[in-house]
Amino acid sequence: MIINDKKEQRLRKKRRIRGKIFGTPERLRVAVYRSTNHFYAQVIDDMSGKTIDSVSTLSQDFKGKKTSNKDAAAEVGTLLAQKYKGKKFVLDRNGFLYHGRVKAFTDALREGGGVL
Repeated sequence: MIINDKKEQRLRKKRRIRGKIFGTPERLRVAVYRSTNHFYAQVIDDMSGKTIDSVSTLSQDFKGKKTSNKDAAAEVGTLLAQKYKGKKFVLDRNGFLYHGRVKAFTDALREGGGVL
């Protein structure tokens, strides 16, 4: 089925990407996930193997707003940048292409003070 093929392609890309990046306490990994309705971002330290923080469109800040567009993804990036101003990040795009919501999130994170 085509849907399974698309998912399998994304997972292959994900494995290829994750083999090349690693989050340290000095440069944290930001893993993003986009579903059809929401956008999620996690800050991960791979040295300790723990998720430090997560931000998504499921939070109370998004009550009554549309959560599946570029503006919502950019707002998630801004929220994350406010929490970690001046911190360095490495982007784990999780197999998703770098355009649309993923790009809007990354641009907002950079503008807010996060360094990618």
